[in-house]
Amino acid sequence: MSVSVQSADFDVSVEIEKLTRGNASIGAIATFVGKVRGDAGGQALASMSLEHYAGMTERELERIEAEAVARFKLSASCIIHRIGTLLPGENIVLVIACAPHRHDALSACDFLMDYLKTEAPFWKKETTDDGNGSWVDARSSDDTARARWSKGGT
Repeated sequence: MSVSVQSADFDVSVEIEKLTRGNASIGAIATFVGKVRGDAGGQALASMSLEHYAGMTERELERIEAEAVARFKLSASCIIHRIGTLLPGENIVLVIACAPHRHDALSACDFLMDYLKTEAPFWKKETTDDGNGSWVDARSSDDTARARWSKGGT
């Protein structure tokens, strides 16, 4: 299991290889890559700045990952979340869930993203091409997606 909060970009294939090398129990690998969109509320986006609470953020990501491992039959998992100023098209987050079978891998990947969106202490500020910046508010749709897991969703 692996958690990283970093400013550097990541290479999905390299991360999959590191996570799965020598692990013959893996029959399925599910990944999610989040990227910076080029617009914010209909305006062209110049950049997105991501901040976190060092130490606390990593502990929360580890807790979320441990919950996924306990809930699903994961052989391996990885969460990488970037911080700093990112440009449209750049990677923000990588989640990899590996399991003997696809259902657990796909469900765990979905679960991890729903929890990341609602539980991980990150703050995002979008700056549009006109130089205006605004902090991104939590979305009720993210809370709704997360809530399905507390109702026994798998």
